[in-house]
Amino acid sequence: MKNYKLLLIILVVITYSCKDKDESVEQLRKPNVLFILVDDLGLHDLSVTGSNFYETPNVDKIANSGFRFTQAYAGSRVCSPSRASIMLGKATARHGITDWIGAASGEEWRTYNRHDKLLPADYNHALPAQDITIAEAMKEAGYTTFFAGKWHLGSEGSSPEDHGFDINKGGFDKGSPMGGYFSPFNNPKLENHENGENLSLRLANETASFLEQHKDTSFFAFLSFYAVHGPIQTTQQKWDKYKQKAETQGIKDHGYEMEKVLPIRTVQDNPVYGGLVETMDEAVGIVTSKLEELGLTENTIVIFTSDNGGVASGDNYSTSNLPQRGGKGYQWEGGIREPYFIKVPWLKAEIYDINTPVTGMDLFPTILDLAGIPLLPDQHMDGVSLLPLMDGKEIAERTLYWHYPHYGNQGGEPSSIIREGDWKLIHYWEDDRNELYNLANDVSEQEDLATQNGERVHTMETKLFKWLEEVNAQFPIPDKEYDVVLDNARDQKIRNELLPNLEKQRMDMFKPDWQPNADWWGSNLTID
Repeated sequence: MKNYKLLLIILVVITYSCKDKDESVEQLRKPNVLFILVDDLGLHDLSVTGSNFYETPNVDKIANSGFRFTQAYAGSRVCSPSRASIMLGKATARHGITDWIGAASGEEWRTYNRHDKLLPADYNHALPAQDITIAEAMKEAGYTTFFAGKWHLGSEGSSPEDHGFDINKGGFDKGSPMGGYFSPFNNPKLENHENGENLSLRLANETASFLEQHKDTSFFAFLSFYAVHGPIQTTQQKWDKYKQKAETQGIKDHGYEMEKVLPIRTVQDNPVYGGLVETMDEAVGIVTSKLEELGLTENTIVIFTSDNGGVASGDNYSTSNLPQRGGKGYQWEGGIREPYFIKVPWLKAEIYDINTPVTGMDLFPTILDLAGIPLLPDQHMDGVSLLPLMDGKEIAERTLYWHYPHYGNQGGEPSSIIREGDWKLIHYWEDDRNELYNLANDVSEQEDLATQNGERVHTMETKLFKWLEEVNAQFPIPDKEYDVVLDNARDQKIRNELLPNLEKQRMDMFKPDWQPNADWWGSNLTID
């Protein structure tokens, strides 16, 4: 497999080196790429996508000057699988990273005291070494490659440096900011400069510095924020700003309702999360402003997206994804729909909103295509180039698949999904039931049409099962120690204790004297 990988890379280099070397043409064929990936950012967590609570002028500027993909999907409902799919152009069931790296599987799942019916499937804990990442493909085509921020795709031997990135600032095996969002960061790949420094701003400044140092080369810069993943943190000043904004808009008397397993947030009014989102946006502004300052804007592709839906349940119950149902970890649209913008300065169009369903796997071949680099269909086999769509053309109709043989921390269930046209079928592995939705008529997935469309369910289920077999998907198995009494007791505790506690915590956050700790998570710390 390693020889096969080497051969593919050599073919890229040979083909690329044979292109016309006229300098002006070369610049067009070798544009810079700035890829911005935000962790856990929901579809409606931006003002440009409909939020009237969060303020994101810098991200909005990217969206309003580029192509906006209105039916864009992550490769998974949680982070590591989705990120691996971006890096490899492959579906999660194919590359084998089907859950966030570090999650328990098999009999180890019982240590969580969840009392679930199934034991989650095993999964890969690192990017497969034999695969070619987008960074490796870009590097072999002559690009200087840079990574900053969250990696969470393996530990030693599977770091950004092992998968094609020349420079790595802050990427290691952990999926959340271990020291929080204010220095000291507790990050072995990011040294501390000053106490209280903000992590998102630091990553942006590291990226801006890279742009400055490599402005005369072709670069592939991947800015991968830890934000807006929990623990959600902000400064006292930003909390106060968004507290006042929530009060002005009118604070609802309740902010949660019960989803099937856990409570789920139904309003966007968390002042801490609002501040976290705004700081991420400020960080985006640092990098895009640097592009302008250096005169690189017209030759730089800018991609902005997220790795899954916003956290509405579990973790920090940060945001609401309504009208999409669910959120991170869920099988419904709120778990897998995401913001997705591509700015290509030299591509002009009459319509910049693209309604064709697309996925994170498509970004690998799209970047290659935009850069004039030969595609690698044997690698990014589940993605397609979106350049035709941006050129006003169409791409072939296709079926989209997702596979998550695990329980989500946020309430999601082990299930697999198939989308064909406007139809979406969810197959649940606990009891082999199916849900069927028509997304054109029911974006909130409230009307299950499975019983009225038996033939369609059979056809889609058969196609889904065939695909799962082809990609050698792994499946959960029944837990022989499952105890229905303990399962029901946990459910009652969630409804009777957790739900009211969440409502109380939400209202407490609006009190004038509320504070998380003495120094606001370290944001008020300064060097002695």
